[in-house]
Amino acid sequence: MSGAPEASLRWEAVEEGAELLREGEAERAVAELERVTAEDPDNEYAYHFLGGAWYERGDFDRALKAYVRALELEPRYLGAMVGAGHALRMMGRVDQAIRMGKQALVRQKDDPDALHLLGMLHFQRGDRDKSRQYLERFLATRPEIETAVEVEGMLQMLRGEVVELPTEDDT
Repeated sequence: MSGAPEASLRWEAVEEGAELLREGEAERAVAELERVTAEDPDNEYAYHFLGGAWYERGDFDRALKAYVRALELEPRYLGAMVGAGHALRMMGRVDQAIRMGKQALVRQKDDPDALHLLGMLHFQRGDRDKSRQYLERFLATRPEIETAVEVEGMLQMLRGEVVELPTEDDT
């Protein structure tokens, strides 16, 4: 990424927007991060977090555009790669999302976010074996408990360990 002093200043410029995003204030985060990008159109961090804010608002097209801009500014930005992959996933562009996730793993072979993304994509696609492989690798990275429980549930489904409950129509 950019030189250390420049990167530090760019990071400082996005702290407020990133904090708003963490607090669930996506609309306010969009406004703040758009202000930052207007002042510094070369701030890859601002575009990355702006992508996250648009994603949280459900505007996946704008999210993807922001992530792509972050990648134009810093092609090795793993967070922006994974974010773009999630935006593509939500837009139904699964093949492109898979390519983005794989590109992230080329940069860092055990990146937890890329492994999780690829596991979810292959799950969505119905490719049980690949989904299981990526999700098991993801669990090996020791993710936060909430995510680990969710992924373990997906793995149980993939292994056929979950029995579907009968619906009212079945009785």
